Amino acid sequence: MTLRICVAQLNFVVGDLAGNAQKIIAAARAAHVAGARLLLTPELSICGYAAEDLFFRPSFIAACDDAVKTVARELAGLKDMTVVVGHPAAVEAGGLRTRSVTVPNRVNAASVLREGQVIATYAKRELPNYQVFDERRYFVPGRDTCVFEAGAAGARVKVGLLICEDAWYEAPARETRAAGAELLAVINASPFHVGKGSEREDMMRRRARDCGLPLVYAHLVGGQDEVVFEGHSFALQADGALAARAPSFAEDAFVVDLHRSAAGVQLQGAIEPDRSADADLWDALVLGVRDYVGKNGFPGAIIGLSGGIDSALVLAIAVDALGADRVRTVMMPSPYTADISWIDAREMAHRMGVQYDEISIVPEFEAFKASLAQEFRGLPEDTTEENIQARIRGTLLMALSNKSGRIVLTTGNKSEMATGYCTLYGDMAGGFAVIKDLAKTTVFRLARWRNAHDPHGSGANPIPERIITRPPSAELRPDQKDQDSLPEYEVLDAIVERYMENDQGIEEIVAQGYARADVEKVTRLIRLNEYKRRQAPVGIRVTHRSFGKDWRYPITNKFRA
Repeated sequence: MTLRICVAQLNFVVGDLAGNAQKIIAAARAAHVAGARLLLTPELSICGYAAEDLFFRPSFIAACDDAVKTVARELAGLKDMTVVVGHPAAVEAGGLRTRSVTVPNRVNAASVLREGQVIATYAKRELPNYQVFDERRYFVPGRDTCVFEAGAAGARVKVGLLICEDAWYEAPARETRAAGAELLAVINASPFHVGKGSEREDMMRRRARDCGLPLVYAHLVGGQDEVVFEGHSFALQADGALAARAPSFAEDAFVVDLHRSAAGVQLQGAIEPDRSADADLWDALVLGVRDYVGKNGFPGAIIGLSGGIDSALVLAIAVDALGADRVRTVMMPSPYTADISWIDAREMAHRMGVQYDEISIVPEFEAFKASLAQEFRGLPEDTTEENIQARIRGTLLMALSNKSGRIVLTTGNKSEMATGYCTLYGDMAGGFAVIKDLAKTTVFRLARWRNAHDPHGSGANPIPERIITRPPSAELRPDQKDQDSLPEYEVLDAIVERYMENDQGIEEIVAQGYARADVEKVTRLIRLNEYKRRQAPVGIRVTHRSFGKDWRYPITNKFRA
């Protein structure tokens, strides 16, 4: 072995500079004891990814600089140890202020630390500005390459450093090789969506082959507001063959051994097996809930349990994320709640071992109707009365949240968010929208997946079969079914995916065999309900385009395709 490399696949907290620095220090010391002489940390590891408009504050950049110096100082005694730390850094040029617009004077950087000193600093060259990325808002691009030596004297390896998006382009890697690199070290913070892991490996495989160098990909893990980072760090040989892979959705000290011989440089390490898309999806949702609740200091969560599939799935995710003792459920029956909804809600709560309470909304609903009787005289009941019921429930849940400090987890899905099949200040009331990026068809599929994969080993399906098989209903009027006012979910979700996620036009979708009436109805509902989505809680992004940072359409908008 010429060089042992450790990837500190760690879960950092945005803005916790001291805590993040201490995690890096502890990881470096442990790695050094284990024989590693190069530690790679993820992109912007000092401050967490992404710090957003905190980057505009000079005091924040200065504090990040101090944290980097703390790491260097604390690790000065580790013989032959080289540590790569991601952080923002101020640069001399730029920084001009024109009225309210600031030209960035920062770079997305990584510093190479050895023996208490910063021996090199590299600035990210390719700044992504698509999907959830806003890096050109905050940073200016770098122009140079960075090649440094790592390892014991007399057996050092020349390592070329890249940051995330740099490795998706040919030039940075080729120029790094031309500067003498024997190995590419790519540090990353690349948000998860289903299928992204294989996309990364495929792209890095092309990059390794293109420049003829082995590659180590060091990735972040953890949840940060809407996005989740899944870890899944890996190493590739120069021909693109997989040499090692770290676990997904967990912190790990991922070790890769580099061997140099006459045949060239080879990498070796443990290979975590491939996972199914639904396993990744489940773990992303669980990690997203755990970190949002934990990093923001909530003691637990409250869920309005209806006896339907959406709240059942959110409950199962919450229990896996937080433990049953930190989750409370509340069933709030209306005059239209079916008996089987009571039965199924009680059974679901019993299976999950969570606190379960029932609070009828009938008295409040009757009181609202009495108060409004004069105003509504002579008018038929419609969605107004339906929304009143949803808003009573939202008020009760938020009252319980205020008293206990627990966060309300909302239960709306992407199909509902797209079409506005949700009530402002009602079922949209809460702090975190767990499944807002899951289409309804995915909700059903994932519920069945979770029933077949029990991490607790209880042997019992957490979600009763009838919850999965009965027709979905909001139960806000007699005999109501979701499909009374929406196309079948298989059709609805396919149209939403094509129009919202893939930017296909109406004629293009119709040409794929979908009824024009359905396409026009769904796309019209998507346009009309932008104002609702702007007021929805943040939630976990698991597709390549979610309602949130990915989707930025004006509310006031007369354009029609």
